[in-house]
Amino acid sequence: MMDGAARWGFAARGVIYLLIGILALRIAFGGGGEQADRGGALAELAKQPMGSVLLWALGIGMVGMALWRLSEAIVGAAGPDGRKPGKRLMSAGRFLFYGFVAYSVLAFAAGEKSSGSGSGDQESQDITARALNWPGGQWIVGIAGVGIVAAGLWIGARAVMRSYHKHLKLGEMSHRTRKLVDVTGVGGGAGRGILFAAIGGFVIQAAVTYEPDKAKGFDDTLRSFTDTPAGPWLLALVATGLVLFGVFSFAMARWRRV
Repeated sequence: MMDGAARWGFAARGVIYLLIGILALRIAFGGGGEQADRGGALAELAKQPMGSVLLWALGIGMVGMALWRLSEAIVGAAGPDGRKPGKRLMSAGRFLFYGFVAYSVLAFAAGEKSSGSGSGDQESQDITARALNWPGGQWIVGIAGVGIVAAGLWIGARAVMRSYHKHLKLGEMSHRTRKLVDVTGVGGGAGRGILFAAIGGFVIQAAVTYEPDKAKGFDDTLRSFTDTPAGPWLLALVATGLVLFGVFSFAMARWRRV
């Protein structure tokens, strides 16, 4: 049961990242005004034929991902070190994250459009503003920002080192398929890591300046890449990475050891 839930979840994650990447590519080349984040992806999916059915399928897939991560937290993940406390704690954190994503997708599918398509940038700023008002708020937000930067660097480094190999059924892949998976895994993980590291950088900036508006979600962070010397080409590069990560998630749905 958990095997099917996990694979459905990876496929659903792939759809979300694929759509975010496509929306970001449109922005890079001046052809899109949609939000390049989860909300924008859901809104884009809703426009398609049978969009409501697709949204429900996506939400159920994310529920499957959350339940699989919960099972890992309770009984341990696959692999020799899957029962270690650190691994279980990480799975618990992922359960909470995917549980929130599942709720937002299902709420959007049920008609609560503000639940799934609200601006991720505004949500980031609201959360940062509340945290800054806590005792020691600047330190809390700053440490959170450092943690997000570290997570982004960790995601990118693990992708470049191809650490995902230990989770895949490599023996079931042809040589060509393995090369394709590596292109999507390395490129997708690197793009995703850059994005998270940049988001963390903006959170740190918000903490240092005590200005919650400095915090950014996916959309504003992606758009900020166009303000660099590389211009829209850096955005296009990161957006391509997100598309690749979406494709990599489909590969995980097929060949991941669960």
